[in-house]
Amino acid sequence: MLNEFKDFIVKGNVMDMAVRIIIEVAFTAIVKSMVADLINPLISLFTRGIDFINLFVVLGEGEFATLAGAQVAGIATFAYRSFMMAGINFVIIAFVVFMLVKGVKKAKDAAEIEPAATPAPKGPTQEDLLVEIRDLLAKS
Repeated sequence: MLNEFKDFIVKGNVMDMAVRIIIEVAFTAIVKSMVADLINPLISLFTRGIDFINLFVVLGEGEFATLAGAQVAGIATFAYRSFMMAGINFVIIAFVVFMLVKGVKKAKDAAEIEPAATPAPKGPTQEDLLVEIRDLLAKS
């Protein structure tokens, strides 16, 4: 049973999946940082400083200045800012994946066209063949 498990883990598909998951986690961290550190401040500029972090509605009793304060108090909140950021993250990730797939397809198409683009070597012309036949007949 241990050998079967070892064979399963060592197979290419499992290793490929593990690498994909690791890259996905790293890529997700980059996208989150891009949204939080680059896009949110730009949006804040255009909306004249609205604090997107604290866009929420309290569903329980009490008033809270920040989302973190409401969450610490254990009050239910409708944090629609988180939903907005998930939508922005999705659009960014989808665009980057689209660009990657487009680039890979373009590279693949270029690789397929390249061998067919090489010209075939030219053979002798009809005149060259006639001269060769004439010379062979003259020798016999």
